[in-house]
Amino acid sequence: MSLWHVLKDGILEPDMDILLPSANLKNQYNRQTPVREPGYLAKALALVVVAVGLIVWPSPPTALVAGFLFAFFIGNPLAKWTHRSTKWLLQICVVVLGFGMNLPSVLRLGLHGALFAAATIGATLVLGRWLGRKLALGQKTSMLIAAGTAICGGSAIAAVSAVIGAEEEEIAVSIGTVFFLNAVALYIFPAIGHVLNLSQAQFGLWAGVAIQDISSVVGAGLSYGPGAVQTAIAVKLSRTLWIVPLTLALALRPAALKSPGMGTQFAVPTDRTKIAVPWFIGFFLLASLLRSYVPAISDWSPQLSEIARRGMSLVLFLIGTSLSLDSLRVVGWRTIVTGLILWLFISGASLTAIYFSHFNL
Repeated sequence: MSLWHVLKDGILEPDMDILLPSANLKNQYNRQTPVREPGYLAKALALVVVAVGLIVWPSPPTALVAGFLFAFFIGNPLAKWTHRSTKWLLQICVVVLGFGMNLPSVLRLGLHGALFAAATIGATLVLGRWLGRKLALGQKTSMLIAAGTAICGGSAIAAVSAVIGAEEEEIAVSIGTVFFLNAVALYIFPAIGHVLNLSQAQFGLWAGVAIQDISSVVGAGLSYGPGAVQTAIAVKLSRTLWIVPLTLALALRPAALKSPGMGTQFAVPTDRTKIAVPWFIGFFLLASLLRSYVPAISDWSPQLSEIARRGMSLVLFLIGTSLSLDSLRVVGWRTIVTGLILWLFISGASLTAIYFSHFNL
């Protein structure tokens, strides 16, 4: 229905914010203004106070738990705003972290780790497809979880879902599974690293490979040390670039993959199929380039890195506020088992290669 018909016939859909015409206009003016629920301003103020506190005294692991507890006991009064802003704030923090990294080192880490990345990504995708068949999970969901685990969490899931035509429920359970495992990794990876006495470079390499989402990668690296976070970011961002060949391969593949017992197929690629390219990586490399060859920016590198570190605590807090028990209940046991097996596989295999073979960058 066009806007002209709405105005002409005096029809107003429940979710449309359009004034009624002529005779109904008086009723529109007499309608009472919605009143916000009691305590809304107090909750919003409390949210701001906690966020500022985490910026002043940053601690990535604490920030994530604080966000979850805040949402559980108080509720997030700014849920729509935090949902929209978290993605952009995360990308801005990653770009600012680039001002603290040397570009030749970033490129060297990405180049030397390319073969390792290809092997772990390929093995994870193959294992994910096999698990999908064995657990009758559905090939779209298993592909989303495998891509999210192998490459970069929610970003990979979003890119792949656009190509294979995944349903909203399939995307939601996949992101929920990967996000839960990210939260666990943020706490146990630094502990394991200290027990095994991993070097900063070794831990950064392991975190960049085995932790899915960039926010948790940065959080775990910050908890372990400055050398670890630089290596972890370089490895993870170079790994994120694998979104492009994976989505291109899926888009060009004949649509013949059926989900067991469901009769559905991967969507046939069309001219409208969009591949989500992580453009912020280019800005990260530009920031690293400026830091490497512009002395004035290099002098400010420590201060910029500190700003990014504090910003990441805020990001993890906002991510925590988006968690809820209801969202976790949606994830079925098949999805959890698939994600857990894939996560244990890539974590264990990469740690074994790094620790026992003294693989380093």
